[in-house]
Amino acid sequence: MSGPWAIGVDIGGTNLVAGTVPVAGGLPAAVRRTPTRPDRGGDSAVADVASIVESVIEETLENEGGSRDDIVGIGVGCPGPLNLDDGTILNPPNLDWSGYPIRDRIAEATGFDVTLDNDANCATYGEWWVGAGRGARSLVCITLGTGVGGGFIEDGRLMRGSTGNALEVGCTTIDVAGRPSRCGNKGCLEAYASGPSIAARAVEGIDAGADSVLPDLVHGDLEAITAATVSRALGAGDDFAAGVVEDTARFLGAGIANLVNLFNPERIVLVGGVTAVGDPLFVPLRAEVRRRAFDRAVDACSIVPGALPQTAGVIGAAGVFMSERER
Repeated sequence: MSGPWAIGVDIGGTNLVAGTVPVAGGLPAAVRRTPTRPDRGGDSAVADVASIVESVIEETLENEGGSRDDIVGIGVGCPGPLNLDDGTILNPPNLDWSGYPIRDRIAEATGFDVTLDNDANCATYGEWWVGAGRGARSLVCITLGTGVGGGFIEDGRLMRGSTGNALEVGCTTIDVAGRPSRCGNKGCLEAYASGPSIAARAVEGIDAGADSVLPDLVHGDLEAITAATVSRALGAGDDFAAGVVEDTARFLGAGIANLVNLFNPERIVLVGGVTAVGDPLFVPLRAEVRRRAFDRAVDACSIVPGALPQTAGVIGAAGVFMSERER
């Protein structure tokens, strides 16, 4: 692999991840991550971003050769809502950095040109560029992590909407009187299908008397249960965990059926650790979509897991930088 490279930075609710991505597309030459620590504020996050960016540059140049002149710039993906015109992060539910000018602060801290886009848009672009969405004319991507996000590509272009906040699928309502969501609404898809929400539903079931190996897996500390713990219990043959995953599939299926009817995409890609459970999630999810969406639209749409675990956002952020640079 040789340069030049763009740096992709994926700012999530749990981790900051940076990697050097060939401008022609491909897997990162180097990747580093660090905890996000959202309670420490934007300036601390920028310092962490600058540090891991420097680390991946050094590792890439040491292993691949070249010079810093081969680094063309940085693309940043960050949870929305965002103001893409002035590069600020507004009031994201999972980060307390409201009104923070993150794009320009990262540019100042690193000395590189920087673009900013929604983290789910970046994951979408990454999967479309080199992952499970490659070759699709119309693609919806859903990110399942600390929150739930989404992106939509039509004929090679990200559809961002009038204010850059299109496809905030996690904040779409699937139950008007449902669970409270961190955005202040009720019944949002994110309140049922994000990693923390899956864990919360599992804990509620155990508190209500469900028989499960989950408490044993966390030595009785129910607060330590995560979506990954539910996945481990599922792998151990736990019927309660299987029910939690099947319920998650139903909730996701309802939300995805809405997207199928709205956008009629050729492909829907799901990314994030939740998708690692495989068929126990995807089989009932696809059945729920078929039950709810128009037959012809469902027939034309494949629903698949992402092909870039841990790096879709990084690759996509670099790709978004390149696409904006070419304009």
